[in-house]
Amino acid sequence: MRTMDAPLDGTGLRIGLVAGRFNDFVSSSLVAGTRNRLVALGVADDDVDLVWVAGAFEVPLAARAMAESGRYDAVVCLGAVIRGETPHFDYVAGEAAAGIMRVGHDTGVPRSEERRVGKECRSRWS
Repeated sequence: MRTMDAPLDGTGLRIGLVAGRFNDFVSSSLVAGTRNRLVALGVADDDVDLVWVAGAFEVPLAARAMAESGRYDAVVCLGAVIRGETPHFDYVAGEAAAGIMRVGHDTGVPRSEERRVGKECRSRWS
């Protein structure tokens, strides 16, 4: 089997980050970890723009605006959705993921997403 493996080098790339404020006790850590990894890959901190939106449901809208702007080589979407006692989680997490996928398909701009999901995680992190 032939394996094609390109080195990970972010030198010269412009990256857009979109993060949901809702459950920011989780998403703030996701943002910090993402920024640290991008810098480790050679992406200059000045080449990373961060946009905070209300929550996971709004992430695809901001991701689309960033992707369509032509300013970014890739857009990273971050957010946290916590499962509760209602089906609200299923609607928000599913639609956010579908919206982020549509942005990548429609614009051709690579996108990545990181969602932390869990039940009652607030009690574990507060």
